[in-house]
Amino acid sequence: MPGDYVTIVSGLPRSGTSLMMQMLQAGGMQLLTDGRRAPDEHNPRGYLEHEGVKHSRNDLSWLKDAGGKAVKVIHLLLQCLPEDRNYRVIFMLRDLEEVIVSQRVMLQRQGRPAVALADAALADVFKNQLAVVCQWLADRPNFRVLYVNHRDVIDRPVDMAKQINFFLDENLLAADMAAAVAPALYRQRKSRTVNPC
Repeated sequence: MPGDYVTIVSGLPRSGTSLMMQMLQAGGMQLLTDGRRAPDEHNPRGYLEHEGVKHSRNDLSWLKDAGGKAVKVIHLLLQCLPEDRNYRVIFMLRDLEEVIVSQRVMLQRQGRPAVALADAALADVFKNQLAVVCQWLADRPNFRVLYVNHRDVIDRPVDMAKQINFFLDENLLAADMAAAVAPALYRQRKSRTVNPC
């Protein structure tokens, strides 16, 4: 039953985590969010975040409200989660070139400073971070992980919704999850697919 575990949606920034949260909500899952980050042109349907998660290195009080719900946790904070409960992690994968371009466009439009690293160097940083996180997850039996390719969700929403629903014990409405996918919002599209960690 979903009440027996916390559902975590994770991945790099701009990897499709908001889309996955939207799918889970459409399918009938409760989300742990606070509405503090408003929708914008980069995520017109909302970011669906909880501010408390960002402080997980020092404060995990948000976890007390997370049982049976889905919550977004950036990849670098997964290792802060305590091992006293069970988790189902939906980990979003996206082509790193798409991720980097999407991040740079968003920062530029928000008037925020760009990341100083060149694209190739930043891609190497992300690759190393993902390798560490994926190995950490693999070593922990209380974390079950489903790696989901962002491109697959866009191109095959019905199939992917069924796969995700199966992973979450078939408690959701897969057809409604698939209907929540809006391919028109998929920008910075490249030709490559992404292999799981």
